[in-house]
Amino acid sequence: MQPSFAARTLRDLLAWLTIFVFMFPLFWWVLASFKPYTAIFNTAPVYFDFEPTLSNYAVTLLGRSRVEAMMEQGGIGGAAGGASSYYSIPAILDSTIVAVCSTALALVIATLAAYALSRMRFRGQQHFVFWILSQRMMPPIALAIPIFFMFRDLGLRDTHVGLIIAHTLINLPLAVLLMKSFFDDVPKDVDEAAMIDGATRVQTFAKVVLPMVRGGLAATAVLCFIFSWTEFLLSLQLTSSIRTVPVKISTFVTSTGTEWGFITALGSAAILPSFIFILLVQRHLVRGLTLGSLKD
Repeated sequence: MQPSFAARTLRDLLAWLTIFVFMFPLFWWVLASFKPYTAIFNTAPVYFDFEPTLSNYAVTLLGRSRVEAMMEQGGIGGAAGGASSYYSIPAILDSTIVAVCSTALALVIATLAAYALSRMRFRGQQHFVFWILSQRMMPPIALAIPIFFMFRDLGLRDTHVGLIIAHTLINLPLAVLLMKSFFDDVPKDVDEAAMIDGATRVQTFAKVVLPMVRGGLAATAVLCFIFSWTEFLLSLQLTSSIRTVPVKISTFVTSTGTEWGFITALGSAAILPSFIFILLVQRHLVRGLTLGSLKD
């Protein structure tokens, strides 16, 4: 039975209202990045009644002096801080390196572990799966101090390798559980048929089963990338010269105030790598998010 015109209209209105509620904070954030200092801190909200400026992006992405940017806006906003303290391209590059490498490493380990958990049986398997899940439940703050001392003794503190390992460990439990659910949706008869035809276990995994869960790989990769990109606590604890985007943004909160213009400019620019990564895997992403939702 087709819904009535009134029901379809109400459904569409609710859908657009939901989109507006979720997208308005992002719209306001990006809009603020183009606002001059006076428009950002105006007592009444300023939507479009201001002259757009690229000064915030020039300071954070091009290394322009903050003093020059403030002078263009009438000298409002203070005259402290130079280019080095707000230039954020190195932070974006550091975040990209750590997020991409940790995502790739987590996918490799999680895929192998998940396939073994899905296809092989051993004593205490369910307890082992629950132990993996419990690692995700543990708050990162409980691990921050022990990891700090271990990484310091191993010489991994304030290195890209150390940060990649830390982010991989954070994402690994979720990646294993997700990939296991995707492998479980592939019938074991597929493996048996391939092995009857002469394929080894490794060939069955690499050439038969793995291509069937490409959507799951894409969905897991996106989640791991986003979690790594937005991780703050361990990145702050384990690094000093290396600064990821969340850590860099925290330095814009100073004793003289919060630099909302620079924060929104860097935050808007930091959205692009995640957006590009999702575009690269979007062909398989929808399939991965819906894999297993329908059963024959």
